[in-house]
Amino acid sequence: MATLSDLIRHLPPPWPQQLLPAIRRELRDRPRTVVAVDDDPTGTQTVYEVPVLTEWSVDSLTSVLAEPDALVYILTNSRSVSLAEAQAMNREIVANLKAASQASGRDFVVVSRSDSTLRGHYPGEVTALVEALGRPVDGTLIIPFFLEGGRFTIDDIHYVAEGDYFIPAAETEYARDATFGYRHSNLRAWVSEKHSGQIATTAVASISLTELRRGGPAAVATALQQVTNGQVCVVNAATYRDMEVFVAGLLQAEARGKRFVYRTAASFVRVRGGLGPRRLLSGQDLAVPAPTGGLIIAGSYIKKSTQQIEAVQALANVVSLEVSVGAVLAAAQREAEVQRVIRLADEAISGGQEALVYTSRTLVTGADAVASLQIGQVVSAALVEIGQNLPSRPAWIIAKGGITSSDVATRGLGIKRAQVLGQAIPGVPVWRTGPESRWPGLVYVVFPGNVGGIEAIADMVQILRGEQA
Repeated sequence: MATLSDLIRHLPPPWPQQLLPAIRRELRDRPRTVVAVDDDPTGTQTVYEVPVLTEWSVDSLTSVLAEPDALVYILTNSRSVSLAEAQAMNREIVANLKAASQASGRDFVVVSRSDSTLRGHYPGEVTALVEALGRPVDGTLIIPFFLEGGRFTIDDIHYVAEGDYFIPAAETEYARDATFGYRHSNLRAWVSEKHSGQIATTAVASISLTELRRGGPAAVATALQQVTNGQVCVVNAATYRDMEVFVAGLLQAEARGKRFVYRTAASFVRVRGGLGPRRLLSGQDLAVPAPTGGLIIAGSYIKKSTQQIEAVQALANVVSLEVSVGAVLAAAQREAEVQRVIRLADEAISGGQEALVYTSRTLVTGADAVASLQIGQVVSAALVEIGQNLPSRPAWIIAKGGITSSDVATRGLGIKRAQVLGQAIPGVPVWRTGPESRWPGLVYVVFPGNVGGIEAIADMVQILRGEQA
């Protein structure tokens, strides 16, 4: 393990000039809506005052492209489905975007937003996007940098922060994911692995931190001119300034006719959309006086999530309700288990207490990746049913885990469009539900499974209660 200072000691300092003003000018001169096709709702974790859609009809897309916003998210939750289903979603979205673009007169650019710890349907989703766009691209850009979550790419190796130390991604529990596991932390080797060796490690291009920090946007534009014939290129980054340098150079290259498809984490999207940093939302911003208590729904099973759940259990006025995964998976027991949790959660919420609904912590996997996905879908469906049938409107909802938060939002609450308010904790997006949802105007916190320290969910609860500034 190494500290960040250990990893960047050999590098030049970041580029000295602010570049967001230049990026914004370029976006004004060549207006295109940035459409982030997100494989779970956590990708909104760096943006603010941005719409997020959970359905992608031509009418909805035409409407959003006609708005002045330069950035919109489309939530697919494709990480929870099979590769074939994920590809079909991406093809349908692009087909509808093309029709909406023609109807609105507004061009668009697509970002395939996925996990900063390298899980998801890559390269399948990117392949589907390119096919649906119907035009060749010069390259695919791999950009998993995510500052708020402690994900850095240095010397082509992707790192994940654990406390004050940084661990190569392949050495973390994320790399052992039952569906999306991998063996390599070097992104060039990871690309080769994900392409089943059909792309050699040496054939993957790379833009280094030294290039970014010494050459600036011009060096990036020059490097991207060399990326051709659909080549994959990984991008190193350790600060938002590195990301700004890259995006400024990328826009220069695209203005000269280069075409790329992006597979990225959340930090790239913010910069590509021209958004600057913004202060965190406070308890004063979010606390809503209500006679009822809040609801926390946790489906993420990783160790960090378990530790965060235990910290919430230590808070006063929290009723802890474990959902037995074994019972949910047993047809004869499922209904009774779901109804038990609904009854107890409603008693707590209507009585002004917080209800913490979480799945049992022993991970249940299938015989293969597809079977594991199906188990996850069954468990998530039970959590959705709890949210759907809860009689009392909670003061607010925190949903922990990407798949859980997506399913609860779309199927449990019926959200079709929400507004991203910002973040109250770094990397944790807060939404306001739309008028069509089951509970309009509700504060809905999308809490990624892989973000935050041990006290993070407990801190979020206290912010929403108005107990923290």
